[in-house]
Amino acid sequence: MKFLSHFLAKSPTHHPVILSSPRKPVIPSEALFSGAEGPALAFKSAPAPHFRAPSLRLFIGARVGSHNFRSCNIRRVPQISLPGVPGDRSSSLGWLGPGIPRTLCIALTCLLAPSALIAADAPAPQVIAITGGKLLTISHGTIENGILILADGKIAAVGTAADVKIPKGAQIVDAKGLTVYPGLIDPESNFGLTEISADQMSNDLVERSDEIMPHMHVYDAFHSETELIPVARLNGVTNAVVAPATEDSISGQDIFIQLYGRNRDEMILGRDVALAMNYGAEQRRRGTGRGALGSSFPSTRMGLVTQLRQSFLDAQDYLAKRDNPPKKDEKTKRDLKMEALIPYLKGERPVVIGVYEGYDVEVIMGLAQEFHLKVILNHLTQSQDVLDKIASYHVPVIIGSIYDTPRAGERFDAVYTLPAELAKRGVKIAISSADAGGPVSSHSARNLPYAAGFAVAYGLPYDEALKAITQNVADMFGFGDKLGSLDVGKTANVVIANGDPFDVRTDVKQVYIQGVPIPMVSRQTRLRDEYSK
Repeated sequence: MKFLSHFLAKSPTHHPVILSSPRKPVIPSEALFSGAEGPALAFKSAPAPHFRAPSLRLFIGARVGSHNFRSCNIRRVPQISLPGVPGDRSSSLGWLGPGIPRTLCIALTCLLAPSALIAADAPAPQVIAITGGKLLTISHGTIENGILILADGKIAAVGTAADVKIPKGAQIVDAKGLTVYPGLIDPESNFGLTEISADQMSNDLVERSDEIMPHMHVYDAFHSETELIPVARLNGVTNAVVAPATEDSISGQDIFIQLYGRNRDEMILGRDVALAMNYGAEQRRRGTGRGALGSSFPSTRMGLVTQLRQSFLDAQDYLAKRDNPPKKDEKTKRDLKMEALIPYLKGERPVVIGVYEGYDVEVIMGLAQEFHLKVILNHLTQSQDVLDKIASYHVPVIIGSIYDTPRAGERFDAVYTLPAELAKRGVKIAISSADAGGPVSSHSARNLPYAAGFAVAYGLPYDEALKAITQNVADMFGFGDKLGSLDVGKTANVVIANGDPFDVRTDVKQVYIQGVPIPMVSRQTRLRDEYSK
């Protein structure tokens, strides 16, 4: 402990060591002042003061074969601190993963500054009143000069200043001149399955040992510490569907996550919420080469659809034998692949079918209707010639990437206008953050509102665009009663910004997830601050 004593001896008394607890939220380090109803929080145009202090880093563990080193910082800083959460290593003591001796760091902190522990662990206010803002409620229009009450992680009240009474002792957040709207939801992402695209060790996107992999569960690979989550959070994305990559015809089952939590299990709101199925040119390239002798995977579209049909037929046969065995007391040998398909054959959960071309849509929807699947169509960026038929299926559609290039002979805006054309035909749509040239890229999930803004510029009504990245996504995946709008009783996932959510000039000032103010920092902001001095 000699080095710690030496460190303390050189530390001024007004720079205590602070432990930022990853389990306790702390209000943002903006301007705080006293209000009539209780403590108040105002968002100022001036940036929050930046404090930099020397730090002592203790390396307490490392993952072999990975770039991800675990460490804890003991830092001399003023008494302004932000909490560490999974996916955010901004805390003074870093995020301590499973198996890391947390007691070591806690003991060191208690030894160095016991009083700091109390300040850092102070609970956030249970009731927050956001006042004076423009509320985009999604479900019941826009409320000017509105009041939004957050209590115990839920929305407790919403309305005009004349209709809503602020509870005594509530923390007041002055949102005058700002826009308040529900947290955005990305209907397709790879959060926690990839970190650095070029580093194979950080990618768990898809299992390539077979084409039909319904028993692959995304939650088994979900890495909640990914640096991509804080980046998306900073632009108002609070929830997402995490799906495997699209190389397989059936690549696994999706999860529905919240972009904040004390651990991965708390962040996963729904496991196996949908089956990821794909049909098109990308999937017919397996084995030793397309059409090559000895390849065990289909190399044509007719091979793909035949393989899919046989898989569902096998699952039906397995279900019949399991429920009605040929011999009394005879048990059917468990088949994880077949069991994974059963809830989808029964229509209990949706099947998200990724398809691009119009003729592929007709083929795969024929298969889906044959087995009475509950379908959500995905992508559709080259299907302008069958939009009326798509509308006749009466299924929801996820559109992405809106930046895809049109086919030869099409107008330049053929893809840009796709959301508007489908909405005009009565189709419930969602818009994903997918990049051009690829179906999914969580590295660009923060651009989700701008994809919706693009659709507005090319004819999609503004309110429909808001729904496409909030309420509609929640409805598609079974969370419509909990998320997607500013309604009483829903989870308090709220965004406060200084402008229109679709405008790239808008700056998100604060994000609340389950009523907790989230640290507005990411790896990118930390690097910006570090190298802009």
